[in-house]
Amino acid sequence: MHARASGCRVHRDHGRITQRFDTGRMPEGPSLVILREDTQAFVGRKIVRVSGNSKQDIARLDQQKVLALRSWGKHFLIEFAHFSVRIHFLLFGSYRINEDKPNAVPRLGLEFSNGQRLNFYACSVQFIERPLDEVYDWTADVMNPLWDPAQARRKLRAAPALLAADALLDQTIFAGVGNIIKNEVLHRIRVHPESTVGALPARKLGELVTQARDYSFDFYTWKKAFVLKKHYQVHTKTSCPRDGAPLQYRKHLGKAGRRAFFCEVCQRLYRADEA
Repeated sequence: MHARASGCRVHRDHGRITQRFDTGRMPEGPSLVILREDTQAFVGRKIVRVSGNSKQDIARLDQQKVLALRSWGKHFLIEFAHFSVRIHFLLFGSYRINEDKPNAVPRLGLEFSNGQRLNFYACSVQFIERPLDEVYDWTADVMNPLWDPAQARRKLRAAPALLAADALLDQTIFAGVGNIIKNEVLHRIRVHPESTVGALPARKLGELVTQARDYSFDFYTWKKAFVLKKHYQVHTKTSCPRDGAPLQYRKHLGKAGRRAFFCEVCQRLYRADEA
């Protein structure tokens, strides 16, 4: 059986599950949570063969046992006894479970003691020598149970000149939020992407923080059900489903320079001189 949605594919072959995503864009936090869930069978397994064209010293992974698989924002983390490996999929990264990508050499390929394989392509591979709890602020990850909305609000209030669009993409505030979530959250709360954070009323600031997390979990649910794109309201769309007005499109918006889709009718522009 094959299934596709938003760059994901699942294949079941005689009881063995093969899974992968090919993004064509930077994956967002919910996709990393799905990857973490899909790879839990590798926890406790020993690596018996390492391959790949990474410039890192990946040979040190040979005979290492996976202690945990975690994610923070857009980082996939493989934890071992004395170090961890961070995988960042960048813009065009992908992975394969129990299969190879045709005509491609993995950046990192791992074969385990039970014969299963995990391959990563076109991604960044980095070693982390310190304990992950010392490296990552789990309270900044919108998909993490330790997410702290009060901390996010404090960080936003400390950056009043930041555009709403850039604020949502700031991984120190909203780890895991990417461009799709950014566009959809701003439409959901009726805020123009070029609004400044300091000009947002307290209620709107609260909505931005709340919906950054709530929409991320909606994204997760829809992606697991292979219906994510069906729920897009503005991302890659041409007209607003709320009022029928033509959507505005910017190829590069804000300091982050990411694509923006928004409605100038229902998404209000909050300016600093109006606050």
